[in-house]
Amino acid sequence: MQSVADVLKKFNPTEDRYISREFQAFGMYLTEKLGDPKRKSLYMRFAKTLPRPALEQALKFVVDSRARNKAALFMWKLKEMGILKGTSVKR
Repeated sequence: MQSVADVLKKFNPTEDRYISREFQAFGMYLTEKLGDPKRKSLYMRFAKTLPRPALEQALKFVVDSRARNKAALFMWKLKEMGILKGTSVKR
């Protein structure tokens, strides 16, 4: 994680959004680790509504892999774990 001083140096109040909740910070962390800035609102929603240990486990799985599309692998892992409602992977 970045230090507060580093974040403040890069902060542009006219373009950057203010992060006031912890789940928003974790959502941004997921966005950075997965390299998928287009879907940061999705990751913030996941950080708010899904169990944190499950998200961390899926993220660890993705970070340890050599996948080209880490975001797709993250979504697949969440589905395989049964975290995303209404979806499950059959074996």
